[in-house]
Amino acid sequence: MKKTNFGKPSFLGMSVIAALATTVNTHALAEEALAADVGNNDTIEEIQVIGRSVSYANNATDENMKNQQSAMTSVLATVDNLPGVLINEGDTFGADDWSTSISIRGFQVDLDQQQIGMTVDGIANGNSNYGGGAKANRYIDTENLRSVDVSQGTADIASRSNEALGGTLNFTTINPGQEETMVLSGTMGEFDAQKIYLRYETGELVDNTYAWVSMSTQESSDWMDQAAENTRDHFAAKVTSLVSGIDFTGYVSYDDTHEDNYQRVYGTAQFEQNPEWDQLTSDWTGIPYQDQAYRRGWSTLRENFFTYLQADASVGAVDVSANVYYHNLKGRGDWVPPYLVDVTDDGLNQPNSELVSGNTVYGGASLGQLFFVSPAGQTLVAEDGCTSSLTFPYGGSGAEYDPACYDDNAVPVGSYRHTHYKKERVGFNADLTWYTKIGEMDNVLRAGVWYEDYTREEYRDWHKIIDAATSFHYDHTPYWVQYSRDFPVETLMYYIEDELDLGFAKVRLGAKQFDVELEKNDLFDASNDLDVSSDSDVLLSAGFVAPIADGLEVFGGYAENFAAIKDSVFERDDADVSLIEPETAENIDIGVRYSAPGFNASLTYYTIEFDNRIRFISNEQSDGIDFLEAAAGGFVNDGGVESDGIEASAQWQATDYLSIFASYTYNNSEYTKSAYDDEENPVRGNTVLGTAQDMAVISLDYAKGIYLAGLSTKYVGPRYMNAENTMEADEYIVSDFYAGMMLDNVAPGIKTLDVRLTINNLFDESYLGTVVSNAGWIGAPRTAAINVKASF
Repeated sequence: MKKTNFGKPSFLGMSVIAALATTVNTHALAEEALAADVGNNDTIEEIQVIGRSVSYANNATDENMKNQQSAMTSVLATVDNLPGVLINEGDTFGADDWSTSISIRGFQVDLDQQQIGMTVDGIANGNSNYGGGAKANRYIDTENLRSVDVSQGTADIASRSNEALGGTLNFTTINPGQEETMVLSGTMGEFDAQKIYLRYETGELVDNTYAWVSMSTQESSDWMDQAAENTRDHFAAKVTSLVSGIDFTGYVSYDDTHEDNYQRVYGTAQFEQNPEWDQLTSDWTGIPYQDQAYRRGWSTLRENFFTYLQADASVGAVDVSANVYYHNLKGRGDWVPPYLVDVTDDGLNQPNSELVSGNTVYGGASLGQLFFVSPAGQTLVAEDGCTSSLTFPYGGSGAEYDPACYDDNAVPVGSYRHTHYKKERVGFNADLTWYTKIGEMDNVLRAGVWYEDYTREEYRDWHKIIDAATSFHYDHTPYWVQYSRDFPVETLMYYIEDELDLGFAKVRLGAKQFDVELEKNDLFDASNDLDVSSDSDVLLSAGFVAPIADGLEVFGGYAENFAAIKDSVFERDDADVSLIEPETAENIDIGVRYSAPGFNASLTYYTIEFDNRIRFISNEQSDGIDFLEAAAGGFVNDGGVESDGIEASAQWQATDYLSIFASYTYNNSEYTKSAYDDEENPVRGNTVLGTAQDMAVISLDYAKGIYLAGLSTKYVGPRYMNAENTMEADEYIVSDFYAGMMLDNVAPGIKTLDVRLTINNLFDESYLGTVVSNAGWIGAPRTAAINVKASF
């Protein structure tokens, strides 16, 4: 059930509009301001939304799409208007990786699966999963984003990802400007949101060398009850230099994030019961069973350090590009189980050693759970025949959780469970492009290699909550380290492709292959160690681009895509990896593009056959969480998917001041078979859960003189919430609005001043965003933010 609320007032929005109405300065033209980067980049390449002239479908974000999001918003949100793409985040400002999802052509990135490639300036992001992965928003600050190139389906053969079954998202950073400039930006928004951003452009440091350095800090709360304490600190720098004919580019970023999560709601009935609450609580009750739903105990902590150095050069007719990169991730995921785990046999009626700080047990198995203890620390059991009166969360509990089933002097106990994630990876890329001729025909030969070596570490420890009756503060010395393991992974990808210009068409043929070696090292029990190869066959690709009239071309492409088995599949000690095969997909694109002054359009038909789909089965269920499971869930090959559809988009400069962008996507994704297919619950032929058959976008952007404004509206059709297609999330429509002004020389020393109001979900649509099996996350409500940015 969806709800549109036009009546909720926004004091911030009203104040900002009043402020804008009283600001007068006619020195600047908005068109000029939009064409120039605040950092005074000397030249900015025009980004065409419709895409490049290649043999596969592709699109890119432009400045208008960035304007539709506030400066606090995750860089992921800027992609949402492109055809075939659906981005859902439980938080308006993207401050919750737990509830984030990306969908393209039936392929998805969420807690359950990672089937879409993601790169940063063309470099692999190191997977997009929750436990040990990092999406692009961990590498790039919103103000440092240049654009996002989306290659749907067949994609570029050189894409550095072994998750790119359904295409690749390449997030690119801005280049240094040629003039010395300081950029200061401040953002304030609803739900206690604020951000300060600073970037210094050095200008020319030495001959042909330019750089920028930026830093930002931001914080916000959740939109439900403002209990969350979300923070993010980000530092980045980039340098470009031309030395002896070689172009060098270096980039470094550090991101430190703390996010308090949103919880999924189970089914449409729970959503309809209260579409503004995800069943997490804002107050600590002192009853551990209820406090397992305490929002500040559901947390994601991540630190990411990333850097690369790239060199580009030309030697005669040959272009060479190479880079090396390094990435270090540290993080933690938190939950608050409503018991202590009994890991030491202390004897009958003896005090429990788990209550004593410093008694850490490494490994071993659970002997049971402790719910309440005596003041002396002895185990208590619930009174015989007592029936629990607790009804929240998860429908209620047994008597062992209810304090009413114990004597008045019973002491509640609980745990603060930490799952620690670490990843260190190093890699290099090298590409060669040779421009030559075969007879009178131009020929381009490309070849390249990608190598990456990483080790992901994961361990879980349990901490005693010091006084579960009063707060969630915990003993920093764990009483139990449940497991500790690492996963070394080596990836080698190499490709070759040739493109020949026949005059009437350009045709290409290529091949690539992945060699992936994975290990699991159990640091407590070597009998659980694993060593697996997850290599691909030779993956073929082919395509053509043929001009058929002035500005009009047809294109087509075929690609065999591959996703290696991920190390997370090995997390369960009882995992039978012999039953898991790498995922594969065959993608075909056929389309037409038209480009003329003031108008661009494209239309693409695609068909996809996806085999060996790996599905994650979560331990988080509607009746509670299995906190003791040594993995977040399990993985199985769950059959295949067939998809076909149409993607259409058009961009029209209607007047000197008004531009219009529209896109439409029809996608039909069906299960071809499933591990859970049976006569009583058939899955074959059903629509893939979480995929919308219809999506449409229309965006109006206006810029005249010092003023600019825009309104973008997206329609997302119904989506099934299970493979059986018995539960459906309703369609929804979300609109984003922005308005502002861009001024020049407003005061001595101030080169430009940009004031912009952004309102996301303008009409306060209530809807389910990310959808997973039998559950979904509630979409964020109307949220206003104002940004003031000045350059000096």
